[in-house]
Amino acid sequence: MEKKDQKVLDEILESHGCSQTAVIGIMQDIQKVYRYLPEEMLCYMAEKLHLSEAKVYGVATFYENFSLEPKGKYVIKICDGTACHVRQSTAILTEIRSLLGVTEEKPTTEDMMFTVETVSCLGACGLAPVCTVNDVVHPAMTPEKARALIQELKEGLGAGEEAADEN
Repeated sequence: MEKKDQKVLDEILESHGCSQTAVIGIMQDIQKVYRYLPEEMLCYMAEKLHLSEAKVYGVATFYENFSLEPKGKYVIKICDGTACHVRQSTAILTEIRSLLGVTEEKPTTEDMMFTVETVSCLGACGLAPVCTVNDVVHPAMTPEKARALIQELKEGLGAGEEAADEN
């Protein structure tokens, strides 16, 4: 693990009082920074908290919100629950995957900007079909709206890069 990553993790551990009871909160903070839980950080965390690596991995794999795989800057979740499915969420998923060049087996773009996932339910059945981008709900989706959403996200990336270049 790089020095700067160790420093980040030490700060996260300290902010939680290096407490074994704060494992979930520590993992949430790590995932906020890195968008997933890097293996070397889980091992370091286990050592610092005097827990077995198996216990730490057990927590990381038990909760669906934690990811052991790197995710893109934008995590797009398409609901495939009953209400969304009967309102053609599959067509939205197909459109988004096609636009981004990702698959179920390879859900993240090469540039690490987008990850596309399906979920069983987002709890917004009255707004079906829905998807979220970094937990922001996009209701009444259609393949056309999905195209516009992806275009908007890509344009936002371009504008952000230009602004960063000007500084």
